[in-house]
Amino acid sequence: MSGHSKWSTIKREKGAKDAKRGAVFTQIGNMIAIAARSGVDPTMNSALAMAIEKAKQANMPAANIQRAIDRVADKNAAILEEITYEGMGPGGVGIIIETATDNKNRTFPEVRTALTKNGGRIADAGSVMFQFSRKGVIRVGATGEDALLQVLDAGAEDAVEKDGGITVYTE
Repeated sequence: MSGHSKWSTIKREKGAKDAKRGAVFTQIGNMIAIAARSGVDPTMNSALAMAIEKAKQANMPAANIQRAIDRVADKNAAILEEITYEGMGPGGVGIIIETATDNKNRTFPEVRTALTKNGGRIADAGSVMFQFSRKGVIRVGATGEDALLQVLDAGAEDAVEKDGGITVYTE
């Protein structure tokens, strides 16, 4: 039962749904803006192409996508910078936190608070990063020994065949 007014219930549910959708659009818009720094042509910038694809999957309007790309060209707009924090989780687990922010003085306390509330702490720079290495992962739909050899000959570090495809690990 919706109580006195069915319209009030519909309005409240729609407002909550729109707020969640707006938060996703903002996050994807920032992702597009960061990727667009390397170039605004999606055919030449694979990170931008992936961000645009993600935006389309979330049903983000084309005008919002274009606005996020145009934001990079506007020098008066807030500049987003990418910052990496290192932390230690419960049990001494190393954590790398990559953020994009327009105000690093606000972001650091938020990250530190999130870690300490969950049993972790901020670590010194370089104390966790040496344990990790950045790798590329490519999923290929082909299978078989010939495809595996072709992938390895192309310069892949490692390739594993599973689930009807090949997972390729690169630098």
